[in-house]
Amino acid sequence: MKFGTKAIHAGVHPDESTGAIMTPIYQTSTYVQDGVGNHKGYEYSRTLNPTRHALEKNIAAIENGKYGACFGSGLAAIDCIIKMLNPGDEVISTNDLYGGTYRLFRTIFEKYGIKFHFTAMQDASAVSDLVNENTKLIWVETPTNPMMNIIDIKAMSAIAKSCGAWLCVDNTFATPYLQNPLDLGADIVMHSVTKYLGGHSDVVMGALVTSDDAIAAEMYRIQNSSGAVTAPMDSFLVLRGIKTLHLRMQRHCENGEKIAHFLKGHAKVDKVYWPGFEDHPNHNVAKDQMRGFGGMISFTLKGNKIEDAHEIVKKVELFALAESLGGVESLIGHPATMTHASIPKEEREKSGVVDSLIRLSVGVEDVEDLIADLEQALS
Repeated sequence: MKFGTKAIHAGVHPDESTGAIMTPIYQTSTYVQDGVGNHKGYEYSRTLNPTRHALEKNIAAIENGKYGACFGSGLAAIDCIIKMLNPGDEVISTNDLYGGTYRLFRTIFEKYGIKFHFTAMQDASAVSDLVNENTKLIWVETPTNPMMNIIDIKAMSAIAKSCGAWLCVDNTFATPYLQNPLDLGADIVMHSVTKYLGGHSDVVMGALVTSDDAIAAEMYRIQNSSGAVTAPMDSFLVLRGIKTLHLRMQRHCENGEKIAHFLKGHAKVDKVYWPGFEDHPNHNVAKDQMRGFGGMISFTLKGNKIEDAHEIVKKVELFALAESLGGVESLIGHPATMTHASIPKEEREKSGVVDSLIRLSVGVEDVEDLIADLEQALS
């Protein structure tokens, strides 16, 4: 079954009682049993809810995985993964990653005895140098947030297998439409469903997908025990959003390519970070493991003044100044003072998050209007 068909049909069936083609919103906390232990597969909605269950099966299918689990946010999904580790375990992570992930690692889990290493994963040898007997997890974002670095998933998988560690890939930016990490050797895929999978800026949610039976058992145990699950209404909205994921991603990619080239030719723009450029670091890796280059773009301004960046993000009219990404509408943000403010300035700048860096989430509007908006703001 091809992607568009899976996005629409996987995990969902017409309602048996009414024939409704859309999965109902099972807005219930509990389920009546015919006798002790004699139920229809559902006992309590923290453990399992039919609407959420349909979504979990759908997300697993579009990631080519066996098991899916949905959580109240992307960070709740990451929290579940780190809870699978033990004091003394070590995690190797990219040094360019979402600020909330960095904050979770450093301010929550380090005090429980888990050690985190942050390195530039574009060079696989930098990861190999950090591997030791305590390495239990390699954490990858690709493309990374916000520098759009490309990390070789197959290479990271080989390193993880060599030391008996898990490889988890945050696939939020690429989505399952452009990239399937499980097929490339990853053990777990994480999504901030809030972004492209939901696609309409009306849900906060996270998800994990795996094909490993043991990881899945632990994932569901922690999901049920910690209770950071998503609600039935949100599950319904994301099921609806995923039905158009392939159509939206095609337009995100088309618009992103045109805007990336516009920015690269603009006199006031210094550098443009978009993996579709042939001179982008690891462009050939992106071509190999992705089916398109997405709608996320970052760029810096000549002079590198924070005041200039702040002025531009205020002057745009169609691009909305807001956190998040991946919705049908175009968003603009200033990572150093917004999404990545929790990372110390010195650490931010080591990975390229300088004061003039601006991040775009290119939406599905008419691209001519988006380019005109950027032109007036830059001029």
